[in-house]
Amino acid sequence: MTALRLKSALFACIALPLTAGAFEIGKTNNPDRQVTVHGAVQADILFPENDAAIGTNYDSDDKVLGNIYANAGLFSKYIDAGLRVEYLDHPLPGFERDFKGWGIGNFYVTGKYKGFNLTAGDIYEQFGSGIILRTYEDRPLGIDNAIRGGRLKVDALKGFNFTLLGGVQRRYWDWTTNSRIYGADVEWTINDHFKKLNDKGITWTLGASWVLKNERYNDDNRILTFHPVNQQQVYLNLPTKVSAYDVRTHFNMGNFDFLAEVALKDSDPSYDNNYTFRHGSAVLLSATYSRSGLSAQIQAKRSEDMSFRSQRSMSGLSTFINNLPPFAYQHTYSLAAMYPYATQAAPGEWALQGNFAYTFKRRTALGGKYGTKLRLNMSYIRGLKRDGDWQVPDNSLWGTDGVDTKFFGWGSLYYQDINLQLDKKFSRVFSLNAMYMFQRYNKTVIEGEGGTINAHIAVAEGKFRISDKVTLRTEVQYLATKQDKGDWIYGLAEVSILPYLMVSVSDQWNCGNPDGDKTHYYMFSLTGNYRNNRLMIGYGRTRAGINCSGGVCRYVPATRGFQISYNYNF
Repeated sequence: MTALRLKSALFACIALPLTAGAFEIGKTNNPDRQVTVHGAVQADILFPENDAAIGTNYDSDDKVLGNIYANAGLFSKYIDAGLRVEYLDHPLPGFERDFKGWGIGNFYVTGKYKGFNLTAGDIYEQFGSGIILRTYEDRPLGIDNAIRGGRLKVDALKGFNFTLLGGVQRRYWDWTTNSRIYGADVEWTINDHFKKLNDKGITWTLGASWVLKNERYNDDNRILTFHPVNQQQVYLNLPTKVSAYDVRTHFNMGNFDFLAEVALKDSDPSYDNNYTFRHGSAVLLSATYSRSGLSAQIQAKRSEDMSFRSQRSMSGLSTFINNLPPFAYQHTYSLAAMYPYATQAAPGEWALQGNFAYTFKRRTALGGKYGTKLRLNMSYIRGLKRDGDWQVPDNSLWGTDGVDTKFFGWGSLYYQDINLQLDKKFSRVFSLNAMYMFQRYNKTVIEGEGGTINAHIAVAEGKFRISDKVTLRTEVQYLATKQDKGDWIYGLAEVSILPYLMVSVSDQWNCGNPDGDKTHYYMFSLTGNYRNNRLMIGYGRTRAGINCSGGVCRYVPATRGFQISYNYNF
């Protein structure tokens, strides 16, 4: 029965865009009357198998698991409209508790006229860097924190962009109806009003934002604590209205780019900050210089108590109103991404990051015949220095102003990453990417337990151009550590046959596990592309671990079995 329902859902999701795409709408020479339809289907299916070695244990009814999405949108000069259908009634491992269900996960209608843009439905929006507001969808992480309501965007006045919005936030298959979110943003492009700035090649913008959370509470979500004097149970006097403010400036002139952003948040007692009444704040600075063959970026961020949720008592991913950039390099290599950093919005952090790249020119001693590119990336993140200990949950802090901090004071190390990368083309048929990385990862802070892990990681990726249409790509990675589960080695071979096929085989082996459990995580896959279709069929094991993107992380359990992934765009 499970397999039948999944097959029916997959057929329906594929039929929806195929049917919509079959119609030629608005085929006319008048651009005001042209109407186009676009959309996509994504289906990720797993036929799970039990495997004692990696700890999988599925019920006998779990024959087929899958996450299926289909969206379609209609676009014209004056009106846009769209919707997304989601089928996760038997979701992939890791999605069972919160994401199980099916229905219309997103819909919207937008009217556009002479610089005015009005949307009703589910809204994705970001103010500035997202420090006080960012709603978005990230399917691998299981994030969809859209705001269901209305939004007005105005750019009718030269040099100015205005945004007003309001609504309730999505939380998995529910909406936070006891909490309303309102926001306003204005951005001024100064050089649109000062010709001399344009003459000098300067682009300069100023922006300001405001976000209000209006959360009602009753006996079901009020917080009980003990009075510090008489030790009787009392309810905390929680604020129903919490505002956050943001100001920013972005300056660009030639090779130089500078961004500064400051945010403040009213006291917002929540589970994340031990129900303390301390105000939140964040400061972000970023400077970039780039020219031919050279680029450099330096960033700094200090944040304190900037966890901003639509429901203060909730945990998980989809109740966040905002998102703090992680200021940690986003690795794509498997072992380099084994210990990814998750932003610590509460209690806060100091984060520094630097990225430098230099290309040695062709036909020089270090550049050789084809040139050589070196990249150095550094991330250094520490907690805030506090006058006392801080941990969640700590009932003794409930209802207080929390623990004092020093603005420039640094606490314990959360994360450190130094990596050097080499990109080198040796001939017409062979190129090499190599990386060495040293990492320190405070697993106790980020995951709850495990201590600090020190890891050395080496990666070598080679590409062999066998012919104009055939390329062989290989990877060898090694992670060495005396903590956690010890050393790991990873190998991959991948053959691409343009434009249709790709075949890959890989193995991730826990070769240095001190407990003696030296498990192999093997994977075989075949991927085909034809026009707007992409189909991947694979079989193997997936290691349990943390999946992160943009400083937001989700635990992914181990799996074994056949996998099918299908994507169609129209």
